[in-house]
Amino acid sequence: MILTIAARELRTLFLSPLAWTLLAVIQLIMAYLFLSQLDTFMMLQPRLAGMEGAPGVTDIVAAPLLQTSGFLLLLLAPAVTMRVFSEERRSGTLSLLLSSPLSMTDIVLGKFLGVFAFFLLLLAMLALMPLSLYAGTALDAGKLAAGLLGLALLLASFAAIGVYMSLLTEQPVVAAVSTFGVLILLWIIDWSGGERAEVTGLFHYLSLQTHLESFLKGLFSSADLAYYLLLTLTFLVLGIRRLDEQRLTG
Repeated sequence: MILTIAARELRTLFLSPLAWTLLAVIQLIMAYLFLSQLDTFMMLQPRLAGMEGAPGVTDIVAAPLLQTSGFLLLLLAPAVTMRVFSEERRSGTLSLLLSSPLSMTDIVLGKFLGVFAFFLLLLAMLALMPLSLYAGTALDAGKLAAGLLGLALLLASFAAIGVYMSLLTEQPVVAAVSTFGVLILLWIIDWSGGERAEVTGLFHYLSLQTHLESFLKGLFSSADLAYYLLLTLTFLVLGIRRLDEQRLTG
């Protein structure tokens, strides 16, 4: 049943013009950035050829592209997740869903997987750009794979946070703004320097950007993996509890 709900959510996304518009806009922006980074690499290549241990095309083109993709998707994720539960409540179909023989876990996980599948489709389309460089040069496959994994984990956390925030209100715009607020806070939280080292360290650990940068450098750390998994799991559990409260209160 989880997969059925996920497929329904994904189908609903593609039945709206919003999903197709987001796909087109992201591809257009990222194609421009990809070509810009590639042009920069071509200009630097004569100087890099004579340097020992010089950065390659993966460092100059692929890694910056994936990092920019992370921030761009942060801006667009609220538009994808804002209607997940808010629209169900406004249309009155949420009560029907809650009265069905489905557990709250099935419903939340199904919605989450549907949104996450859409994000993975976006990621697959973005990955085709750096992968196209194999036609004319050599890429650091390990570093690229680590970067794509980090971005996939980042998108999973976006989906979980967006699904939870959509449960808190019946207004999609309010859900979108709330989701954006939480995501941007977690993105910039380490910008605030504190006098106490433990506080600074906590903010550094909570930052979405910090853990993504480690993956983009080709560094696979269990601490970074655990951070994204715990963040995603936390908001999914909160979402399940919130939906259960709504079922009990009618």
